[in-house]
Amino acid sequence: MKRIFTLVVLAAAMAMTVQAQSLKFGIKGGLNITKMSFSKDVYKSDNQTGFYVGPALKLSLPLGFGVDIAALYDQRSTEVEPENISYESSLPEGYGNEKITQKSIQVPVNVRYNIGLGATAGIYLALGPQFGFPVGDKVYNTKVGEYRLKNANLSFNFGAGVYLLKHLEVGFSYNLAAGKSGEFENLSDIDTHNNAWQIGAAIYF
Repeated sequence: MKRIFTLVVLAAAMAMTVQAQSLKFGIKGGLNITKMSFSKDVYKSDNQTGFYVGPALKLSLPLGFGVDIAALYDQRSTEVEPENISYESSLPEGYGNEKITQKSIQVPVNVRYNIGLGATAGIYLALGPQFGFPVGDKVYNTKVGEYRLKNANLSFNFGAGVYLLKHLEVGFSYNLAAGKSGEFENLSDIDTHNNAWQIGAAIYF
């Protein structure tokens, strides 16, 4: 994963050098509406709101295409609770709802396609990989056992939105985890993954 990330960053840096006149710096932020899923339906998660914020770069390319890259501080809180009654006998005594707040640095690298609706507005579509690196707590002691985050994770973004006056963007995306985000010590056969709807805005200068 580190090699892939390095190649993506190098490719983006080369493109930025060539198209420096089309490069814009900005700030991006918004809300995470998190859905934490667990295989075998042992746990479920109601949507919990978190947030993300950080610097962003947007590179415009010919024919309406472009690339945007960001380094976002991302916080996702989710409440997990037992769902499948048949698994209760395998859970420790005193289990119950657990709230887990995961903090990370997320690096999305999205390919964009812009559809102009005039000189000052348009629609964009975006998709691409996102690389996540936990910060702060990586181990959570819950009533059902120790939950440990992976050192890195990969997900994919699928998004759309509108841009106005060439500086402001408002949009949404779905962040789909490519693999598990962590695992429980006492439930090692349960693979977790974090998905989230994201609603946000960006200002480019």
